[in-house]
Amino acid sequence: MPEKVNLNAYFERVGFAGSIAPTLATLEMLHALHPAAIPFENLNPLMGEPVPLDQPSLERKLLTDRRGGYCFEHNLLFMRILRDLDYNVRPLLARVVWNHPDNIDKPPTHLLMLVDINGQNYIADVGFGGLTLTTPLRLRAGVELATPHETFRLSGGDPDWTLEARIGEDWRALYVFTLDAIEEAAIGPINQHLSSDPSSPFTSELRVALSPAGRRLKLLNTTFTIQPVDGEKEQRVLTGMETLRSVLTEEFGLVLPNDERLEPALARLLPEPPPETAETEAEE
Repeated sequence: MPEKVNLNAYFERVGFAGSIAPTLATLEMLHALHPAAIPFENLNPLMGEPVPLDQPSLERKLLTDRRGGYCFEHNLLFMRILRDLDYNVRPLLARVVWNHPDNIDKPPTHLLMLVDINGQNYIADVGFGGLTLTTPLRLRAGVELATPHETFRLSGGDPDWTLEARIGEDWRALYVFTLDAIEEAAIGPINQHLSSDPSSPFTSELRVALSPAGRRLKLLNTTFTIQPVDGEKEQRVLTGMETLRSVLTEEFGLVLPNDERLEPALARLLPEPPPETAETEAEE
């Protein structure tokens, strides 16, 4: 039985108003609003907190508590919203090859969606961090699509599709997927591994992203980047806890969890203070 979704809370969170007819125009609007309002973030795995994927937990965290999440949280919430709006949508799994081309031979770790609108297939993905799609992409090889942010294209097919983004003058592969049907039950073990295994980057690195109109905001550990669609990126390293918390709340709009494990988890990312010297001790 499909899980009940709170459409009104979702629409308020992302700032949606308009027709809810299951058309391409509605999908495009929702797909742009979602990653502009709900951050990609992995504070739960970083703190050692589980990442539940049931609908009440997702709504409480991403909507009520004004947190964010990573791919499984974003895309499962988005998929269930689309289903409630009568879209024909199902999950797909992908192998992430962005900066890790050897992952092509490893098990899938990313979730996206296939949406059928009047017999035309589109991929939707509101949970790929700093290179999240901000519009659905028609499932057709070799067609470049200028989105509100980067230009993307799909290559291959039959059976492996590759999503690529144009970065500068180069095309870079983000992930590889097939159209094989998967059950939602198969997502749970992958989510469990990524959210708890010490070898997972989500348990050891801080990754936060938001994609408002005209720019992308990215935080990798303590490196904060503002990347305008047109223009040079601004980048700075955050060196203190107060600054790090301020960027999370003010730039990304996160309401930080009231959890005693948060501060130690963030402190691990900050540079070590310089060792005290004899001169320093004398000054004291």
